[in-house]
Amino acid sequence: MFFTDATFIGIDPTAGEKPFTYAAINNDLSLLALGEGTIDDILAFCAGQSQALVAICGPRRPNQGVMRRGDVRESLTPVPVPGRWTNFRMAEFLIRQHNIHIHQTRSKSSDCPNWMRMCFNLFERLEILGYLPYPKDNSDRQYIEVYPHACYTTILGVQPFNKHKLEGRIQRQLALYEARMEVPDPMRIFEEFTRYRLLNGIIALDQLYSSCELDALVASYTAALAVTDPGKVTMIGDPDEGQIVLPKDKLKEKYSHSKETHNT
Repeated sequence: MFFTDATFIGIDPTAGEKPFTYAAINNDLSLLALGEGTIDDILAFCAGQSQALVAICGPRRPNQGVMRRGDVRESLTPVPVPGRWTNFRMAEFLIRQHNIHIHQTRSKSSDCPNWMRMCFNLFERLEILGYLPYPKDNSDRQYIEVYPHACYTTILGVQPFNKHKLEGRIQRQLALYEARMEVPDPMRIFEEFTRYRLLNGIIALDQLYSSCELDALVASYTAALAVTDPGKVTMIGDPDEGQIVLPKDKLKEKYSHSKETHNT
């Protein structure tokens, strides 16, 4: 059971190529920590929390074959085409029906990319520390699975720009700022775009977070919302296989892409 001093931790595996990126916030959405670390660093931080909900940007485990069960397939809307989606998780099938791309989690860990295997390991080691899958009424330490691209899509109402581009980072940070998270207003960076600064290459973007930091931050935000206002989140997928939590109570049928306009 969570109280007012809970910590909400978002963890991004950064594609399995760099140290984990993590963000921690409190009930007021104030930033407690933001940084990088090894898996042991992250676990030590989580072990030090008396009450916490950890949101990991990746799958909890390989798919468990749920989408191969006839009774499950018949219960879904739309009913999957015979022979299709059998090596996907239910959550991934359902999210893709909203026109949101999400990575496929295969049934064998060895067939999954390194960043997914890192997530499997992280979930397993959190359980050793006493963390349980959300929601559990009798546990002060819980975890959820999130998918940052889908989180930002549901918050914005459209699929965001590429997260590695400047406009994508501004868009994501603005979404968090509008959600009243304690992040700098990204629109202020436009004060830097003067003729002199552009010509002399001295634009300062230190108040704009990296794509990895933004993914960790939206994960922490989703965790906070799941506890402080659970009616405003949606959980998608099979509980035993792994559910993905989205920071929105109602989803659009289909999400269109953000559009860049060009004068020709």
